[in-house]
Amino acid sequence: MQKLAIFGGTFDPVHWGHLLIAKMALTQLHLEQIIWIPSKNPPHKQAALFEHRVAMLDIATKNNPAFTVSLIERECSGTSYSINTLIDLSAFYPNTHWYWIIGLDAFQTLPRWYRGYELAQMCDWLIAPRQVGGETIAQTESICNQVEKKFREKSHTINWQLLHTPLVRVSSSIIRELCRQGCSIDDLVPKSVGLYIATHNLYTHNSE
Repeated sequence: MQKLAIFGGTFDPVHWGHLLIAKMALTQLHLEQIIWIPSKNPPHKQAALFEHRVAMLDIATKNNPAFTVSLIERECSGTSYSINTLIDLSAFYPNTHWYWIIGLDAFQTLPRWYRGYELAQMCDWLIAPRQVGGETIAQTESICNQVEKKFREKSHTINWQLLHTPLVRVSSSIIRELCRQGCSIDDLVPKSVGLYIATHNLYTHNSE
């Protein structure tokens, strides 16, 4: 049985923190592949065009054969639910043990997701610590244990583990703000991504 992981998000833009998390997941879990899934219409956010975010993901991941960018959400006309994404992917990748890479903040909300209790048992969860203003390992584990308790109270189980990643103090929101201020982001994103952002005037007042 192959071991694959889903890494979903807005990726607005993808940065070194995202790439480090993915590489550590590959190593820690001995995964065959990580499937990156950019969200088409992220709720409560105004993001760069889907095509731009996909293009940046493509150029950031192209040199790693274990990374695949999926456009599964491109044809989604309404709300895209995570459980439907996993069901659809399972049809393309049968005989798979699934993992889901998720940030600590999002993991805390999992009990409130659409069919979240059902989804929780369909894969193992790989928790990435907060990259900005992060807690200690003990605090992070305590938060995850609280989430697990909520599932147990509903007679459900959930398998999770922390990713052993160094804390990278970078976020997409910080990068967007630096771009608006005309500051350098050279150390925060791959050079090719930085060039794409500059070429298309992304995250400035003259954004495409």
